[in-house]
Amino acid sequence: MARSLSLLERLGGKQAPLREEKSVEEKNIPTYNSRMQTAKTFEKPLEASAFAGRHMETNSPARQLQDLKMAVHRRIVDEMTPEEQNLIMQGEPAREQIKTIISAYSDREISENATANLTRGEHFQLIDDICDELLGLGPLEPLLKDENITEIMINGPKDIFVEQKGKLLLTDTYFHDDAHLMSIIERILTPLGRRVDESSPLVDARLADGSRVNIIIPPLSLVGPCVTIRKFSKKALSVKDLIGFGTLNESMANFLDACVRARLNILVSGGTGSGKTTTLNVLSSFIPSTDRIVTIEDAAELRLQQRHVVTLESKPANLEGKGAITIRDLVRNALRMRPDRIIVGEVRSGEALDMLQAMNTGHDGSLTTAHANSPRDVLSRLETMVLMAGMELPVRAVRTQVSSAIDLILQQSRIRDGSRKITYITEVQGMEGDTIILQDLYRYVQDYIDENGKSIGHYEGSGLQPQFIDKFRMNGVDMPRIE
Repeated sequence: MARSLSLLERLGGKQAPLREEKSVEEKNIPTYNSRMQTAKTFEKPLEASAFAGRHMETNSPARQLQDLKMAVHRRIVDEMTPEEQNLIMQGEPAREQIKTIISAYSDREISENATANLTRGEHFQLIDDICDELLGLGPLEPLLKDENITEIMINGPKDIFVEQKGKLLLTDTYFHDDAHLMSIIERILTPLGRRVDESSPLVDARLADGSRVNIIIPPLSLVGPCVTIRKFSKKALSVKDLIGFGTLNESMANFLDACVRARLNILVSGGTGSGKTTTLNVLSSFIPSTDRIVTIEDAAELRLQQRHVVTLESKPANLEGKGAITIRDLVRNALRMRPDRIIVGEVRSGEALDMLQAMNTGHDGSLTTAHANSPRDVLSRLETMVLMAGMELPVRAVRTQVSSAIDLILQQSRIRDGSRKITYITEVQGMEGDTIILQDLYRYVQDYIDENGKSIGHYEGSGLQPQFIDKFRMNGVDMPRIE
């Protein structure tokens, strides 16, 4: 009896063997299984309750499109030939060919489904969605491609929020179930050699474009797997961009440029999502290309433009709980790498002591960030973090270390309208008794909130001359006027 042609043959590809004749090896292709790890999530029909909160009625167009998508995906899993599998394993370079294959499968499914009545746009969307499922991060792909979205927050499979222009919005995007979301999480972590499971239920990671990812799963999360993705613009932001956004003014930008070239040690302080990493990236762009820079992070996200940069990343423990390399370990190692400057993405605990010692022992011009609500608060946090290093130091000794290491504090805040602003540029002047003396050089003053809820304000310079002017003279840098 004559056999029917395979899909690839109908598309002009090579002849594929009969499915009945496939060997054991062909049935168990590891690369195919790894690429198609989400297939199982589409093998059972959705319960109506699974869409609670999504308002997708059983016969709604959105529900019908979802059912059709799952049917096409299931058909691809069941009927794809080895040649088609290998084409999918080529990934993004073969996207157009893969879309042609998916289109053929979907055409067959639609022709056999009497209720399927898609518009041309819905058909294209169906093909794109399945292609994203096979090649990328599934439902997240459209959100990752949207340049207006700066953060993606996944609270279990059904609730996905995004930050857009500083505002939080609930999206219509969702995952089929926990298993579907977990398969996408595995796809993020596998290339990095990281893992997440019940024994290690939280992890920091990054995407291929450098976006930062935090993942936490049950039993720590009671709403299912939670993923937070901090996106970064494809184009590194410059100081002109920050001036355009109103994060700082031109006088402040010129002053910070001079401070970095004069090798001041700078601490960027702020709350979550206030823009500390973006500001740190901009500050690093002022570093001369002749300097050797070592960056240290939990998940590498800094994007320095200089060539002489060594990027170090911490490492979590393995399955046996061994082999962890902490930020503190990396700071100590960086001191042996002959750096001109050390940049620590964020200090959270005992590494603060090693960072302060590095700043006090010839590594001027180093940069770091910390979480705090004001310049005074960040000094208190530094004291606490130094004590977390396990050294029983007197408080005065700790404060002396802090005051002699840090020259400048940049306080960054996210305003209620969603904008990010450098609210204070503060000089650390030294000790007076047991107290660290601070002096504000610039500050942001909010004048009023307009009818659209936007913060209207201005920046004020103190006009005072900072005490670290000697560092400018030593490094041959002219200090701009503070105005």
